[in-house]
Formats: sequence, C-alpha cells, structure tokens
Amino acid sequence: MLEIDSLRLAYGKHTALDGVSMRVSPGECVVILGANGAGKSSLLKAVGGVLRPASGRILHEGTDLATVPPHAIVERGIALVPEGRGIFARMSVADNLALGGHPERARHGAEDRRAEVLALFPRLAERQRQLVGTMSGGEQQMVAIARALMSGPDLLLLDEPSLGLAPIVTKEVFAALARIRETGLTLVIVEQNVRASLALASRGYLLEAGRVVGSGSADELRDDPAVQRAFLGGTTEPLDTELT
Repeated sequence: MLEIDSLRLAYGKHTALDGVSMRVSPGECVVILGANGAGKSSLLKAVGGVLRPASGRILHEGTDLATVPPHAIVERGIALVPEGRGIFARMSVADNLALGGHPERARHGAEDRRAEVLALFPRLAERQRQLVGTMSGGEQQMVAIARALMSGPDLLLLDEPSLGLAPIVTKEVFAALARIRETGLTLVIVEQNVRASLALASRGYLLEAGRVVGSGSADELRDDPAVQRAFLGGTTEPLDTELT
C-alpha cells in the first residue's frame, strides 16, 4: 500500500529525514519509534502532503505522492491525525465530524460511517453539540481520530495519539485503535508510549537522527536491547496486551 524510498526532507540547513525507506502492506499496523527530534512527525507529514520532501519517493499504490496536494492525498484514502490533534475548537463535535466527511470519496455512505464512528466513541455520541474546545484532552483526541475516520480512509496516520493524556485515557484511546485495526484499516502510528504501541502493532521501524536504524516485528523490537535501553527501561517485562 505504501512504499517510502530514500526519502530526504530538510528544514533549511537542518536535515529531518536522511534516506528513509520503509513499506506498509494493506491491513498492517506499523509503529515508528524514536526519540524526540528523530524525524517521526516529519515522516508522517511528508506522507500526508503537509511537508514536501527534498528527494526520494512516497509511493501509494504505485503513485508518487511527492507532488500531490494534501486534499488530493485525502481523496486517495490517506488521513492524518496530527500531533496536537488539529481540532476546530470553536466548532461542535458534530461539525468537526461533518468536516471530516467532506471529501468526495466520503460522501457515499456518510451516515453509516458516522454511526460507526459514534459507536466506536460513545462519549462523542453523547456530546455531539458540545464545543470541542470545552472537552478534555482525551475527548479531543477522540474527535480528531473520529474526524479522520469520517473521510473513509484506507490508510490512517496517527502522530502521538496519547500525547498529554492520562494513563487511563491512553488505554481507552488504544482500545479504540485496536478495534479500528480489527476492521482491516491500515495504521501507521508514531508514538512515545512504546509498550502500548508495540502491543498493538504488527511491525515497526526505529528512527534515529532522521535515519532508519532498525526494523522488525513488534516482538523483535520489544526484545531488541537498544529498544529496551532507550524506551523500556532496560526490561523485558511483557507488554500490556489488555487493549481490547
């Protein structure tokens, strides 16, 4: 579904991505791990069309996205939930969801999709008229994910979905992501909560200073000494798999 080949991206003289290559197959959940500043968010923004790479290719079902405008990328079935959520705070939950369903690809079956999204996040069903800016951080993250799902994506990109959330809310968000994965939707997740993301993912990549320095199955990454030292406190303690 997605193949990234020798991708390079820079902010002025600062290189954010330096020859990154990876692939994502249909139905997979792939996690991208790395410290702050490793280039994870830049990678998702490049795939979503928010940032333009200096060189390399981003192939989505064989089409290079490097010069495709963001709205056309959404029409191709790629939705990005950005870091910081990107919700419309002065609009209601219902209006945020309506905007998510605006792409032409999403208009057929929009009501059924809306019902599915509200079933996934029952709290939003109860608060459809509430202004999103008055909601908790966890509820706002649910709105951001629900709005992306309203576009009818085949590939969902999530940038730090648990950022700033309390542990119990993080577990709730990851439980929802596990249910989304069960539908067959392809997921790519950038996440600092390594235990939760590896429990959800099938495979992953490790970024360091804009380069891919490791990859493997979720179990392989969990058992990798470098990953353990950097993200898991040097322990092989089992991951929390009680997400569903």
